[in-house]
Amino acid sequence: MSFFGNIIWIIFGGLIHSIAWLFFGALWCLTIVGIPIGVQCFKMASLQFAPFGKEVVTVDNGGVAFLANILWIIFGGIELALGNLISGVILCLTIVGIPFGLQFFKLAQLSLMPFGKEIR
Repeated sequence: MSFFGNIIWIIFGGLIHSIAWLFFGALWCLTIVGIPIGVQCFKMASLQFAPFGKEVVTVDNGGVAFLANILWIIFGGIELALGNLISGVILCLTIVGIPFGLQFFKLAQLSLMPFGKEIR
């Protein structure tokens, strides 16, 4: 079932949002200091591309994840979170789109603070 959910997800916005994650990841990888943040962006791009059947777990990284999340909110997180939020609202206007809209809301929350999370 998750295969069909991911196919529909890609058609209705998953591809566009995963490209946005890839874009921000490439920007962060232009600097040596930003490479760890860029790698996390690439992981989130794979989650954004096909979220069904995957689980996000919080891991304790101490203060490093907190500082990375603060930088992320300033330099890219707000834009991605707003994009996911707008897509979620649009999809929730139809009954068929409600499960996909709710998934966009979860990803909007994750887009604000993606560091300290692990995808399984």
